[in-house]
Amino acid sequence: MAHIELRRISKRFGSHVALRDLNLSIDDGEFFVLLGETGAGKTTTLRLIAGLERPDSGQVLIDGVDVGSWGAAERDVALVLQQYSLYPRYTVRENLEFPLKSKIRRVEPEEIKERVARAARTLRIEHLMERKTDRLSGGEMQRVSIGRAIVRHPRIFLMDEPLSNLDAKLREALRTELKNLQMTLGATFLFVTHDQIEAMSMGDKIGVLNHGRLVQTGSPQQIYTDPRDTFVASFVGSPPMNLLDGRLVAGRAVMTPLAFELPLGVMPRQAVEGRPLIFGIRPEDVYLESGAPVEGRVHDIENHGVEKILTLRVADTMLRATVPAQTDVAIEEPVRFAWNENKVVLFDQGSGLSLRHAG
Repeated sequence: MAHIELRRISKRFGSHVALRDLNLSIDDGEFFVLLGETGAGKTTTLRLIAGLERPDSGQVLIDGVDVGSWGAAERDVALVLQQYSLYPRYTVRENLEFPLKSKIRRVEPEEIKERVARAARTLRIEHLMERKTDRLSGGEMQRVSIGRAIVRHPRIFLMDEPLSNLDAKLREALRTELKNLQMTLGATFLFVTHDQIEAMSMGDKIGVLNHGRLVQTGSPQQIYTDPRDTFVASFVGSPPMNLLDGRLVAGRAVMTPLAFELPLGVMPRQAVEGRPLIFGIRPEDVYLESGAPVEGRVHDIENHGVEKILTLRVADTMLRATVPAQTDVAIEEPVRFAWNENKVVLFDQGSGLSLRHAG
């Protein structure tokens, strides 16, 4: 397998800056998810590693070797894309065999047979082997597409939103299968997505891209509980973190305009009196309780079966609370609420940077 490192990579297309001074390290055998909105630079990063694009500046290293002058074939990476790269007139078996029959690889017939059989078993497509790929469902085609990558025994798997064209139930099933596959193969995976649920459920580590810059890298738990800035806080999490403008007054969070105030736990040293801040709190850390310090009205209710997501309104301020499904509330009903004061994240109002990361 392989360790991947990008050092100070920049890439532009005409006047558009796709990546700016990007540093990224992916460990050998790691499932790394690159998360960002459309146009953040995710696919460009993947194509630079694959050798399909060249950076304007910076280095791409695989196992410590600068591969800037290497072509895509020399880098020994496998690409799995949204669009299934299959030959429709071939059977599944013929599609799986095809990458092994190139003049470059010269794999022996018995070895081809063994690799194809192993990939088919791993992906549970043995019953489809003699079927033409134009007769397969979307999920079956994506499995075959992944199988074409597996049979090559590549050093690196690069996956560009491979599940985005599938329905929700199938996406969920294939997320589990891909993670199990990576663990079985012990392979290095770089998985690109705009879907934060995919990122949180699959990644050993997540890198969050925003307009060509890598804004934070960490485990799913680190990214979720300790976002580096308000972009990460609002992008990761469903529903996203509540972000409320306010100031520190006598060690309490006072929302502006003076709509309400709530207590705070231990604060970073940068949290000085009167400083304009953004207070971040996850919806699951907001709770309803009679006698709680703040009164709001129920503006909206989303019933998710095991829980309800309430939108609460206090004057002109809106925030969300995740509560148990049995919570009995109605639209426009007054409720009292509080937050877990030890889970509040403080962001600078000007830069959007978390005070914990401001140094």
